[in-house]
Amino acid sequence: MSTNGHQIEQQYSTRNLSDSSESGSHYELESRFYMTSCTAIIFVASLVTVGVLLITLVVSLTIMLQSCQSKSSGVIKLQNVNDYYSYCKMHFLHAELNNLEGNYLPNICRDLAINYVKEGQYGRDMELASSMIDDYFNSVKPSDHGLDSVLMDIDNIFAMNPHSSNLFHRFQNDNISNCIKEAKNLKLRLLLRLYLNLQTAGWSIILLSRESETQRNNTINHLVSAGFRGWSALLMRRKDEVSAKENEYFYRQRNLTQKKGFRIKSIISSHVDALKFLDKGMQILLLPNPMCHKF
Repeated sequence: MSTNGHQIEQQYSTRNLSDSSESGSHYELESRFYMTSCTAIIFVASLVTVGVLLITLVVSLTIMLQSCQSKSSGVIKLQNVNDYYSYCKMHFLHAELNNLEGNYLPNICRDLAINYVKEGQYGRDMELASSMIDDYFNSVKPSDHGLDSVLMDIDNIFAMNPHSSNLFHRFQNDNISNCIKEAKNLKLRLLLRLYLNLQTAGWSIILLSRESETQRNNTINHLVSAGFRGWSALLMRRKDEVSAKENEYFYRQRNLTQKKGFRIKSIISSHVDALKFLDKGMQILLLPNPMCHKF
């Protein structure tokens, strides 16, 4: 038995050696990274924090860029409006000085003229002009003889001849018609207030219109209905002056007032042709012009 046992042990040992030699010819490498649970939590939290910071940075940059773009576009738009307004104002002034019609003005000025009245800027400019006129007349007083006068231009506050316009043209230009109507109402209210204040202060008031004498009765009716009463003179164009030059018309009116003993100390008008009426010691007070009546 001992012999058999020895053989069995020898065979077992030989097999183990053989197995060992076979397994020893193969190598297996494994890379492993070990961390504690606390370290893993800190690592994950750091990644989340970095991600949140990056997202916050991207969102902040996006908002800042949008804000800058919005502000920039607003400035450009405002500059464009101001440029267009200056552009149209120069064209309109040139048209006024040379007595040109509205078809001379660029088409873009039509919408600008409408918005000038519709959006309230014309009304604000009129109030500012009224305040300046009030300040001026608070600093000067008329003489006691009652001949110091103020000439007030009343054109473009009444529709002197409402049937003279072509109906089709009026309906096709409804925005222009509304612009003119609103501008007339604003100007009428301002002039009436100035008129009553000047009368109370003792000034003689001479009203001037470029309309023909044939419209005198119609003009007087409009004036009385609106609240104008007690003026010193109403100057209108004679029939033979329809084609006369504007400066000739104004010079004649000046001579007529001087012959009657009046001394015109100031002119209130929204038309630049009133400058042709200028004499030494005379103050010209220009009101803003809505421009839309040129169209």
